[in-house]
Amino acid sequence: MRLVLMSDTHLPRRARELPRELLDHVAGADVVLHAGDWVDTATLDLLEARSRRLIGVYGNNDGPELRSRLPEVAYAELGGLRFGVVHETGAAQGRERRCAQRFPELDVLVFGHSHIPWDSTSADGRLRLLNPGSPTDRRRQPYCTFMTAVIEAGRLGAVELHRLPPRR
Repeated sequence: MRLVLMSDTHLPRRARELPRELLDHVAGADVVLHAGDWVDTATLDLLEARSRRLIGVYGNNDGPELRSRLPEVAYAELGGLRFGVVHETGAAQGRERRCAQRFPELDVLVFGHSHIPWDSTSADGRLRLLNPGSPTDRRRQPYCTFMTAVIEAGRLGAVELHRLPPRR
């Protein structure tokens, strides 16, 4: 099972459109996960139309219309793994411990908000935490980013951070 993970698209404020490379990966994915801060409903509509399956949540920059269509936290079983998606997880320090306590039933938590790519595991090895960064707003990061991952035989493997070329 092929996954695309993204967050913090902030359209049309940070970019006019999603990068072509990201959309190419969306077309080949079994599931697309978006961890909030869409900002416009057009991006939600686009990804709903282009994704085989879309799992998304709203973020702190998302207004009433997006909040009426998306949950604050989403849960799904994908390829035998229990996933959660949420926008914000708080400060980096202590994140693994806090998230493992808040989401004891999950195997993988996808989150956003910081625009900083993150890939870690809780101390007990039970929970994998993934933040794909932002494909449109790098903030203080060197690149705009998104992630892809593969689930095989009930295991998460081949998590890859994709660096996008600078926008022109």
